[in-house]
Amino acid sequence: MPGVKGDPRQGRELFMARTKAPCTGCHLIPGDDVWPAGSVGPDLSVIGDRRLPDQYLFDFIWDARVVLPHTSMPPWGPAGILSPEEVVHIIAFLQTLKGNPPFVPPPEKDRARNPHTRPTELAYYGDNLEPTNNPAILLSENAVTSWSTRGPAGKACADCHAGGPEKAMKGVATKYPKYLPALGRVMSIGDFLTVHAPEMTGREMLAESADNLTMTILIKMQSNGLPVNVDVTSPEAKAAYERGRALYFKRVGQRNHACADCHETDRGAGRYAGARLLRVADEGLTKHFPLWFMAYRGIWDIRKRFQVCMLPLGMNYLPADAPEYADLELYLTAFDNGKPISVPGIR
Repeated sequence: MPGVKGDPRQGRELFMARTKAPCTGCHLIPGDDVWPAGSVGPDLSVIGDRRLPDQYLFDFIWDARVVLPHTSMPPWGPAGILSPEEVVHIIAFLQTLKGNPPFVPPPEKDRARNPHTRPTELAYYGDNLEPTNNPAILLSENAVTSWSTRGPAGKACADCHAGGPEKAMKGVATKYPKYLPALGRVMSIGDFLTVHAPEMTGREMLAESADNLTMTILIKMQSNGLPVNVDVTSPEAKAAYERGRALYFKRVGQRNHACADCHETDRGAGRYAGARLLRVADEGLTKHFPLWFMAYRGIWDIRKRFQVCMLPLGMNYLPADAPEYADLELYLTAFDNGKPISVPGIR
């Protein structure tokens, strides 16, 4: 940028600024103060050794789509997150990152700081099906009461589903989400409850409401230990699966990201966005939902996870029971086929 002299000190501050991302959420650079450090993007610890032209780096940071049309690098300039002057300062900082000898990053003092060497085990909260460990199990007892309580229409779940949830709902969750011909779309159990509960009992069970979440947990618990077996071969299910797959790879929001940018194959290394370990989709991401989310002290279904993922991308999220989310959930659940359900999880 003509007339602006880059300041490496300001550039490093911008690179680390949480209000700007931070860049360290995806890229590793030297410094014991770099935390959290991610590995979604390449290690930039010695990028200065590459002697890349300033203009090339400016174009890449401003809008990497000019260089790589299908990049997961956010378009910082067009998104209004970085100004041209700020990009110049970041470039000045990046050009200082050199190894001694060249191309050799400085040794790590703290293995836990480097996403390539830190432990990849998820935090262990104990047996997720033990009530003393998992508050979601205790909260699901509210659904047991709802099961046998008649709603405004004069009916309860128990009036149509004999034998209690243990008998009537055994194995049901293994087939969801699934295409429902009467409703003309794929639905999860939570989606179906939003329609079925008021129709039969007169009681509302809005998506992501406490009643919906706890009833979903109660139903799914009756299939614990049974393998997921969602249909992705019938014409309607296959079409929904393909729509879900397209959504998984679709770039959205100001930061131009897709689900696949964080949840595809990690090529043998831990895959982190900042300090968050990212699981890859083919390991299975759905069989524990709904779950108790320790950080937020509440029950989340996978739709809540979808919605919250949208926020840092600068993307408006859809209603929890949107058909698009159902298609995406079907696509992801297919990776869990054959794996045992274990609901509610803890995370």
